[in-house]
Amino acid sequence: MASLNNKVFDDGLNTLTTDTDQINICSAEPTTYAQATSTYSLGAETSPSVASPTDKSGGGREVIVAAISGANVTGTGTATHYALVDTATSTLLAAGSLSGSQAVTSGDTFSLTSFAIGIPDPV
Repeated sequence: MASLNNKVFDDGLNTLTTDTDQINICSAEPTTYAQATSTYSLGAETSPSVASPTDKSGGGREVIVAAISGANVTGTGTATHYALVDTATSTLLAAGSLSGSQAVTSGDTFSLTSFAIGIPDPV
């Protein structure tokens, strides 16, 4: 059976903890920084909290992105994805589906429940 030391997982996941300085809600899954922060962005929170890596249920390691409330909506549409970005280096760090889509209107605020991003143990 293959194995990896937790340090291998943690070094990758720590990038999310230390470098994420913005989370965007998006109308489609972004694959670039520009898509995450402009093309598909419907709103952003500029001080998201990403916890340090911990054990993942079922094996591996994960980080928890804290819940967000009262973040500004800057576009009108249906938010279906999130994007974690590092604005200092213009890097898209992670993107994925929201647990449920949200209809949003420019000028309003949005909320997200906490969620995990993880790396499973090798098999």
